[in-house]
Order: sequence, then structure tokens, then C-alpha cells
Amino acid sequence: MRTPLFLSITLAIFIVSGCNSNQQKAEETASTQDSTTFQPAWKLGIQLWTFNISTFYDAIDKVDSCGVKYIEVYPGQKLSKTDTTGFGPEMSKAQRDSVKALISRRGLTITSFGVTGADNVDGWKKLFEFAKDMNIPIIVAEPKNDQWDYVDKMAGDYNIKIAIHDHPKPAHYWHCDSVLAAISGHHNIGSCADVGHWARNGLNPVDCMKELKGHIMDMHLKDVATFNKVKANDTLPGKGVINFNAVFKELKEQNYTGAVSIEHESNWTHAVDDVKKIVAFYNEEMGKLSK
Repeated sequence: MRTPLFLSITLAIFIVSGCNSNQQKAEETASTQDSTTFQPAWKLGIQLWTFNISTFYDAIDKVDSCGVKYIEVYPGQKLSKTDTTGFGPEMSKAQRDSVKALISRRGLTITSFGVTGADNVDGWKKLFEFAKDMNIPIIVAEPKNDQWDYVDKMAGDYNIKIAIHDHPKPAHYWHCDSVLAAISGHHNIGSCADVGHWARNGLNPVDCMKELKGHIMDMHLKDVATFNKVKANDTLPGKGVINFNAVFKELKEQNYTGAVSIEHESNWTHAVDDVKKIVAFYNEEMGKLSK
């Protein structure tokens, strides 16, 4: 017959053993979580200009094959081989409905539309109405200085942001200071950070990102072969001059939540293969951020 003392000791051993086991499982779980790939709040996508030798509908097939779920659309891309209407405000209701249905079926999301712009208020109104109808939250553009005030107001009225893109010199917004000037006093205007073009312009992308902290709404992911050369060739990220580990760390530091859109302007006929390599590179970089 077992005494009460024996039973008490046995129970205590069981409890301690159970606690140790639970603690070990918790530590193993934490260790597993610590080693997983960093899951950023930002969204990996593709700027469809990467597939500009294809029609819009063919480009969507290519996006699918790359395993990416976010896209930035650009103006003028022909819808299909039989429908040469360019993507944009001139699309009919039927064309717009067809595109929206396709996007929904494929489980895709349009994050932005650009690079675009207009000469006057009426032109901007068409852009905003098109974006609203297509459920596009950001217009990537390069508004003229005298348009800042009314473009900012319209952006607020339509609840659609304007992200200013930095094309290479001699484009007006080649330097991040010019983007900051447009943003000042305009709460609906921010930056589309094209890190490749900054490198072409002789600017350190991370320095520009720091200057634009809190104002980056969109981002174009590309690398270039030569620093401070306007016509530098595109190359695969990680093969060029940009330190993407530092770029991604800065995005993480800024708690960025927008899109990171692959825009590869090279090797057009084999763009799908290159984009798949870029996606793999991106995932590898996210793994580094986890450590």
C-alpha cells in the first residue's frame, strides 16, 4: 500500500517534469520561430512594365507563373492581341469590368498605377476617376510644380494617394530633395522610391530613403550595373551596385507597409526567368533580416 507521502512526492515529480517539458517545447517553438523567414508588412509585386513586350492579359499570365500576387499597372499597355486599347482612363466600362474580373479570379491586387500624369485639372480628374473605379489606391506620377496644390486636394477628395517617381536626370524629380519639396504641405503626396534610378543619379538609395522617412508610399525594386551613370544597364538585384540588405533594413526600420514592385528593365524576352530569380533573391534577403 502506497503512503500519502509517496503519492505526494510522485505528484510533485510529475508536475515538475511536465513544467520542464512544456518549457522545452516553448523554447523549441521560439527557436523555430526565430529561424523562420522575416515576413514583412510590405507587399512583393511586379511593375508590369517588366513585361511591356506583352499585352496586359499575357502579362498577367506571366505574373502568375512568378508566384507574385501584387501588380503595379502602367498606362498604355495594350489589353490583348485583339483589343489594342491601352490600359488607362480610355478603357470602356466593359473593358474595366473584364480586367477587374480577371484580377479577382487570379487573386491579384493592383497596388498602384503609373508612371502617369496630366496637363490640366480635367486630365487629372480622369486619372483619379479611373483609379477609383479600378480600386487602385495610389497613382505614381510626376506632377508639375504648379499642380501640387490641386493634385493634393483631388487626392484627398478621391482618397487616392500620389507617389512621386524619381526618373534619372534631367527629370525634374531626380533628386529626393525635389520630391520633399512637393510633399511639403501636401499630405496626400509622397514618394515612389525607385532605388535603381537613385543609384543612376549618383545618390545613395538608403540616404534618400532616410530623407523621405514617413513619406514612402511605393517602391520600385531594381539594381543597376554602374553607379552615377544615367544610362546604366539594369542587372539582377544583388549583382549590381545597390546594397539591398541595407535597403530592406531601412524599410523594416521605417515600418513600411506599401508595395515593393519588381521593375526589371532588361532581358525583355526572358523577363519571367529573371523575375523568378529576383523573387528568390528577395526571399533570401528576408531570411537575412530574420537573423
